[in-house]
Amino acid sequence: MASSYTTSFGIEKIGSGEQSGAWGDTTNHNIDILDRIASYKAVALSGSTHTLTVREASPGSGTENLQDGMYRVIKFTGALGANNTVTVAPNTTAAFFIMINATTDSGSSGPYSVILTQGSGANITIANGKSAIVYMDGAGSGAAVIDAISNLQLATITASGDITSAGTVNVTGDTAAGDDAAIGFTAAEGLILTGQGSTNDVTIKNDADADVLEIPTGTTNVTVVGDITAGGNLVSTGTVEPAGDTAAGDNAAVGFTAAEGLILTGQGSTNDVTIKNDADADVITIATGGTSVDIVGDVTAATVNADGDTAAGDNAAMGYTAAEGLILTGQGSTNDVTIKNDADADVLEIPTGTTNVTVAGSITGGTIILAATDTDTSNTGSITIDFSAHQNFVLTLTGSITLANPSTEAVGQSGVFVFIQDGTGSRTLSLGTDYESPAAGGITLSTGANAVDVVPYFVKASGSIQLGAPQLAFA
Repeated sequence: MASSYTTSFGIEKIGSGEQSGAWGDTTNHNIDILDRIASYKAVALSGSTHTLTVREASPGSGTENLQDGMYRVIKFTGALGANNTVTVAPNTTAAFFIMINATTDSGSSGPYSVILTQGSGANITIANGKSAIVYMDGAGSGAAVIDAISNLQLATITASGDITSAGTVNVTGDTAAGDDAAIGFTAAEGLILTGQGSTNDVTIKNDADADVLEIPTGTTNVTVVGDITAGGNLVSTGTVEPAGDTAAGDNAAVGFTAAEGLILTGQGSTNDVTIKNDADADVITIATGGTSVDIVGDVTAATVNADGDTAAGDNAAMGYTAAEGLILTGQGSTNDVTIKNDADADVLEIPTGTTNVTVAGSITGGTIILAATDTDTSNTGSITIDFSAHQNFVLTLTGSITLANPSTEAVGQSGVFVFIQDGTGSRTLSLGTDYESPAAGGITLSTGANAVDVVPYFVKASGSIQLGAPQLAFA
């Protein structure tokens, strides 16, 4: 019976009764093959293709059947200028390998990969500097190269160096209390990171080894060292407590200092800070670069304490100074200040640009001083009385006078005229048509030097100022 050969490596199986006295050479050759199966070989690559032979097509053809592909651990070396496709032959060989891509770059644009193929089936690509455990299924023209550990199952992995994955790392179990550093997954919780440390239980760092996010040991708090940028909303079921000051130029920042408390800082083209309601309507605005606060709606407070003076041109301002006390300042086309009742009816008015006060209703009180008194010490010729500025008039006559028709009287206004003769005396009083005297007899004054006469008046209607009988010659 003639010898036969194993399919994968061409190990010769001596037939019964064959090679009498010569079997030793065959056996030694077989041992050499087995030695390679348990050994390592560096295989130099060049160009873009290479054939890795496992056995001869006809092992008994007379040539020595010792091939590079018989080694189980193969390290590919050599300088490449492109990816190299390594074909494992023959395509009927079923074998496994540990293969290492230790090639270098010939100076083009590498480093390059080694692509393992056996037939028209699947190939395996080994990136430069990486290793792979693969096996060939030996299925002939459709043979495939398969990654032996593509779905590796291990109870525990302990690594002294880095673990690098070109794909994803999918965990399938929960972490546990006391885990030093664990990654887990549950259907309810999703990705889980669990750790324990003396300062933080979990720390996430950047590529400069600087802390970005921290969970302090034994807490449920999260400390973010830098800024938080969100494309959507930030939602918290608890409080958000900042621990640092904001800065000029912050687009939108929340801060805290022990002295200032809560700080809101922003910058915008119209407003630096805008507070809105749930209808997206402005409630409070701070205009860009300003220190004023604009409140769109009503302000409700127990008390409002102003601490500065108002200024000319204020539309509607409330202020306070130690000397003036409460100050109300305004400007309007009709009135500068208007005080209304709950029916939106005017109660008190200060007409625009005047110092006058108009009271729509009655004034009830103790001592009521309605207006200032005009004490004009030099009067002669035509005199026009300003009833809007004064209620009472003390006029010293330095010549005979005529009270010209006024335009400032208010219906219901009343007061007195006090006429004082100068040191010469004999000054007379004439009346415009708006002034009405008893029995249309006019008013005759005392003629003595320095004589004092008192004449009461009442404004019945516009253009109707009624004068009472004069009280003459007061001492």
